[in-house]
Amino acid sequence: MDATSSLTPETIHPSLWRASQLARGRISAIHTGYPGLSAELPGGGWPIGSLIEVLTQSNGCGEIRLLTPVLSKLSGPILLINPPADPSAHGFAYAGVSPDRLVLIRAKSTPDQLWSAEQALQAGTCAAIMLWLKHARADSLRRLHLSARSGNALFFVMRHLSEARDASPAELRVTVRPAESGASVEILKRKGPRFEGALDLHLQPGPVLVSPYGRTRRAVAPNARDIPVTDDVHA
Repeated sequence: MDATSSLTPETIHPSLWRASQLARGRISAIHTGYPGLSAELPGGGWPIGSLIEVLTQSNGCGEIRLLTPVLSKLSGPILLINPPADPSAHGFAYAGVSPDRLVLIRAKSTPDQLWSAEQALQAGTCAAIMLWLKHARADSLRRLHLSARSGNALFFVMRHLSEARDASPAELRVTVRPAESGASVEILKRKGPRFEGALDLHLQPGPVLVSPYGRTRRAVAPNARDIPVTDDVHA
C-alpha cells in the first residue's frame, strides 16, 4: 500500500481539511456562549480576524442577544457603526456588556460606513466591530475582509436576510429569525460541509429586563417565522 494513502490532510498541512469535516488548523475563535452553535463552527466559535455576516429577518429579532455572550467576554472597546436604533445602555449592562465600552458612530452614507469600519479594523484598537449595512458590493466586503484579517477583532456585518442570495467573501454567514425559544439560526456558509436544518437557540439573557414577572406566553401563528420580534436589547 502506498504510504501516502494513509496520510490525513492535517498531516500534510495544518490548514488542510476534508470537505466532509469542519476546518481545522490555525483557526482562532471565541466560544459563542451557545454550545450547540459553537459545535457547528470551525474552531468552536466566532472566528477572530474574519468577516462574519449576520443576516436578520428584521432588526431586533434576537441578533444582539445572540452576540452579547461573546461581547461580554471581551475587554476592549466595542464599536457600533450605524445601528438601526440607539443602543440601550441598560440592555447591554443587563447582558453583561458594560456601556462604557461601547463606541457609537453615525455615518449617513454607505461609503462613510465602509470607511469607518476599514479604519477601525486597521487601527486594531477595538475588541469587536459591528457594522450595519443596507447594501454593499462584493468588492467592498472583500476589502473589509482583508482588513479584518490583519487584526484580532471580532467583526460582524449585520445585513438583511434578503442579501443572502448575494455572493460574499465572508468566511462565516449565519441567518437569524425569531423563534418561540428565542432565535432560529442557520449557517449559510462555513469552512466545512454544508449545514442542513436550523438551530433553535434559547437566547440569554431573557428579554425581560426589569420586570419581576415572567414573559407572557403567546400563541404562535402558523407563519410565526415571518412575524418580526423587537424585544432585543437595542430595541
